[in-house]
Amino acid sequence: MCGIVGFFAKSREPAELGRTVLGMLRALGCRGPDSAGVALFGAPHDGSFALRVKLGEGADLEGKARKLARFLEAEQRCSHFSSTAAYARFLAAGDRDLDRLASAIESLDRDFEVVSIGHRLEIIKQTGSPENLEKTYCVSEIRGTHGLGHTRLSTESRVDLSHSQPFWSHGFPDLAIVHNGHITNYHQLRRRYQQRGIRFYTENDSEVVAIYLAEQLRKGAGLHQALERMLHDLDGSYSCLAATEHQLGFVKDPFALKPLVMTETDDFVAVATEEIAIRSALPGTYSVREAQVKEVRVWPR
Repeated sequence: MCGIVGFFAKSREPAELGRTVLGMLRALGCRGPDSAGVALFGAPHDGSFALRVKLGEGADLEGKARKLARFLEAEQRCSHFSSTAAYARFLAAGDRDLDRLASAIESLDRDFEVVSIGHRLEIIKQTGSPENLEKTYCVSEIRGTHGLGHTRLSTESRVDLSHSQPFWSHGFPDLAIVHNGHITNYHQLRRRYQQRGIRFYTENDSEVVAIYLAEQLRKGAGLHQALERMLHDLDGSYSCLAATEHQLGFVKDPFALKPLVMTETDDFVAVATEEIAIRSALPGTYSVREAQVKEVRVWPR
């Protein structure tokens, strides 16, 4: 029952990305009241990386923000620290060892989790409805080029911020996914990755999709090829959207059991679980079609 959305603006100028993705999510709110989240690709930060850190689930968030701020004061080339509700955000210089920095942050406090790292990617998610996400983080004010959204109905794992989507592929900047469905060989894949030392942060089967795609991209595959390989290596019924710094794409499973529709115009591409999500956020005259069995599409900037 989860709802997923993706939006890709073709204009060179930043679009009202947050407003559009949030509008699409609101139309799908009935599909998932447990949590809502967005992965938005905004303007680059002059070579720096933006990091978002989950501080916790509600206990002394201000104290945890101060703890992280003190740590970063001793770190070199970290700046622009801020915190809002459950998240802290800061910039790190592009030549930093990001894996080491992320590990050091997460070792400070058991509740800390680096939720996203990217030149342009920032993930914001929260338990509750898309409206709650907007009230807390003003998502509609964020401008950018493309992004993903997810509204969740939990069926297999607990409801908290970490289990919410979108998922970032830990360790691979500017890669995010949203997923609706089930990966039936999830436990087998998880054991294989864990034997290689890869950490899992949740019990959500969608997390393995982000890990899988990051591995494929590290091996030199393009996003289109990586999504095609999913059809052979990840069993189950699913629709999945993925985005990198310069691309947005989707894959639909071999059984076509999970709905996914799309439209492409001269100005934008929009993909969603239901047509109402596209129509309600993007007025105009255009056709919407159902994604086909095993279909893979990728749009580059």
